[in-house]
Amino acid sequence: MQDAQEVRLSHSELLQLKRWNTPTIYNGWEQITRLDRTRDGINLEETTDFMPSMGPMVGYAVTLVIEPSEPEHPHARQGAWRAYREYIASQPGPKIVIVQDLDKPDVIGSFWGEVNANVHKALGCIGTITDGAIRDLDEMTNSGFKALARRLCIGHAYAWPVAWGGNVEVFGQTIQPGQLIHADKHGFLAIPREDEKRVLEAARFMDNNECDTVIDAARSCTGLTNEEILRSIDEASIQFSKAAHQKFSRGGEW
Repeated sequence: MQDAQEVRLSHSELLQLKRWNTPTIYNGWEQITRLDRTRDGINLEETTDFMPSMGPMVGYAVTLVIEPSEPEHPHARQGAWRAYREYIASQPGPKIVIVQDLDKPDVIGSFWGEVNANVHKALGCIGTITDGAIRDLDEMTNSGFKALARRLCIGHAYAWPVAWGGNVEVFGQTIQPGQLIHADKHGFLAIPREDEKRVLEAARFMDNNECDTVIDAARSCTGLTNEEILRSIDEASIQFSKAAHQKFSRGGEW
């Protein structure tokens, strides 16, 4: 496996990825990946972006497992908080905390709230994806810490670091530490390391390809008959697929 430092994108590239929504990044990714676009990388279960006004978040996964229903964790793992925070601090950013909640499908308590959002922000994290809950929604939003989660809840119960730095499963998808994550109100895409370097160019190309062909045809139909509109869209779809095939040897969605 490659070292995460070897595949990190520049700050400029991350900012450019952030300019597009997650479906647009997916459109580029599916052209370059060898993985299954129907099952790999994407959330397979419904998730909610509780801060959609913040737009997309782009960063590298740091991972955590919690079990808020278990009262023994605070006693059995008394040094866990410091060790977990040292792990978070040691990883390069920007970081997105991916949290697997072992209580699923139940929701007993939230790891996230005003305190943890601010603490993790200080350690270079920009947001979280948790298949559990969050609370203190307004305060988390005010801190600039974005969250995708299953739902809101009231308490924290026994939310305690149980394990960190390993693979986790959230919303039906396995996430590895260090994976590049792109997430917004549509869901998330965990980009394999082998695809990181090419995904920006691919997303940019496919977005331009849409604008130059099928979208242009659909928005240039004033005064045309239905038959002319249909013919124009058919021709644009062929042009779209041809351009995608010439670039990636794949036809694209049209």
